[in-house]
Amino acid sequence: MSELNTQTSNTQTSNEQVLFSTLITDSGMQVGVATLNIEKALNALNLNMVQALTEQLTVWQSDSNIAAIILDGAGEKAFCAGGDVRAIHQASVATPGEVTQSATEFFSQEYQLDYLLHTFGKPVIVWGDGIVMGGGLGLMIGASHRIVTERSRIAMPEVTIGLYPDVGGSYFLNRMPGKSGLFLGMTAYNMSGSDALYVGIGNHYLNADDKSALFKQLTLLPWGASQNANHQLLSDMLSTMSAACATLASDSVLEQNQPLIDELMTGSLNEVLVNVSQIEPSTLEAKPWLAKALKTMQAGSPVSLNLVYLQSHLSRELSLAECFKLELGLSVNCCAKADFTEGVRALLIDKDRNPKWQFSDVASIPEGFAQSLMQSPWADDAHPLKDLH
Repeated sequence: MSELNTQTSNTQTSNEQVLFSTLITDSGMQVGVATLNIEKALNALNLNMVQALTEQLTVWQSDSNIAAIILDGAGEKAFCAGGDVRAIHQASVATPGEVTQSATEFFSQEYQLDYLLHTFGKPVIVWGDGIVMGGGLGLMIGASHRIVTERSRIAMPEVTIGLYPDVGGSYFLNRMPGKSGLFLGMTAYNMSGSDALYVGIGNHYLNADDKSALFKQLTLLPWGASQNANHQLLSDMLSTMSAACATLASDSVLEQNQPLIDELMTGSLNEVLVNVSQIEPSTLEAKPWLAKALKTMQAGSPVSLNLVYLQSHLSRELSLAECFKLELGLSVNCCAKADFTEGVRALLIDKDRNPKWQFSDVASIPEGFAQSLMQSPWADDAHPLKDLH
């Protein structure tokens, strides 16, 4: 990164966990750079980072000298591996059955940040190299220019911790080809860069070693006052860079297997589970990616599977703001009443990877239980996200 330092302003600020700087461009305008900076934790988001990002991005949004922004992650392993949910876990364990302030604060502020990115106006670039999961995907999907590489590994793994694909998943999963959104939510399948392009999570491809060249090109663009013109400038530049990539994105496994995915994911939740249980062993042997995905699904929280299924049938007429409002209630309810605390314990705290789910399987979940988790714990005028429109 040393070659980039000559291009950045000397007003770099930091709260250590997120670094902020600006690229000086030939046009006289600047590009804001926000770098998630907890490399040892794969840049997982905590509340402090969410607040720092929201504050700085809000400043940049209204600064006429800032033409665009780029979000990046420290190190070469991950952009962002999700949310750091240990504080929420501690609060939920301390007050079982109750919606905690810790969960409400984290999820509401995280979703407000995601919504800010979706509605930012100016071009927002995410360098989606390496691991992008959960909360990291929430940041990425809100950007206008979502770059994936040959090293991208992108997933919504919430079924493994007793949650569900939040951070806007209720909006973007239902807009993917066929049943691929439901498949991703139920299986935590790790998408490649080409998979991400196919389902619309990524919209530009570069090689991982093109990063320095990207930052250099951002300083050379003739940025102006028009946001629309700046979006087009950036899109054209990324398309040119992508066409010149030495290594192109490989074929998407999801695209090649869309008919099979649709077949497996069709029907009621019980029918989907039957479809999965009856798949031929020879098919799984020939498709190890599918065997791994279905194994994860079958080991996941039954409540989470139920929620992912309900989520996949939400109306596409729900606005992004409505989806975030629904998800906030669902997320805090999952922390209070469902499998979240046990899932986090097993995967992140004790790391025994042996969760004792609340219900042994989907069939044993009481009728209406999952639907009850989707009920908001707040009146409309008291909803923490009531100002999202």
